[in-house]
Amino acid sequence: MSTSILRDSSTSLYEQIAHRLLEEIQRGDFEPSGKLPSEAELGERFGVSRVTVRLAVGKLSDDGVVERKQGKGTFVAAKQVRHGLDALRSFHEALLLQGLKPSMQVISHTLQPVPEALRGLFEAASDCLLLERLHFVDEEPIALGRSHLPAELASVVWTEVEHQPIYSILESITGLAVTRADLAIRAQEADKSLAGALHVKRGAALLVMERTSWFADGRCCDRTTFYIRPERYAFVLSGVFKSASGR
Repeated sequence: MSTSILRDSSTSLYEQIAHRLLEEIQRGDFEPSGKLPSEAELGERFGVSRVTVRLAVGKLSDDGVVERKQGKGTFVAAKQVRHGLDALRSFHEALLLQGLKPSMQVISHTLQPVPEALRGLFEAASDCLLLERLHFVDEEPIALGRSHLPAELASVVWTEVEHQPIYSILESITGLAVTRADLAIRAQEADKSLAGALHVKRGAALLVMERTSWFADGRCCDRTTFYIRPERYAFVLSGVFKSASGR
């Protein structure tokens, strides 16, 4: 059964279909999976050819409303995550605050000597734990985190705490609260390893967030580098700022 569209309108058929689908997306008609009907199903519904459907979906894709996933179909584009820089929170908590359902997967955890570049941070330690975890949203990898942590976390059974934020694990093992974090943000191209983990092309631009966290007694407890897919993530800072003149 076809859905009526105006065939004598000055607006092209594919634009009418794109507009109709946009209205349905905004109503949440395709939740919870977000998957749109196939081109054949849309063609039958609107009584048009696949070429016309392809043009309509292409317009929505160009506008960032939908995204095509190879071998899976067309889906409503995921909302961008906004990570506030004005509060101390873990990467996982930033995802939860968006109303998302994030998950994590431990890739590796290895006790190793403190890298030379980090000896100034972990001054009293000879060893540290290198932990690698993938962060997912909607079963799609959004970031890879590489953390250097105190050696005492080597005793953690990571399969049991895989979905807990680093800060929660640090506080439960040491009994100390994380009170401060310094962040640095830059860009980097994905190498072969990062491209494979994050399902992006080699050489694709990634956001890189380097986080150094501290206990209240001034000891460094975490140096984590997050490699983030930028199309899903944005850093924001809210506040009241004075002009350079002080006015």
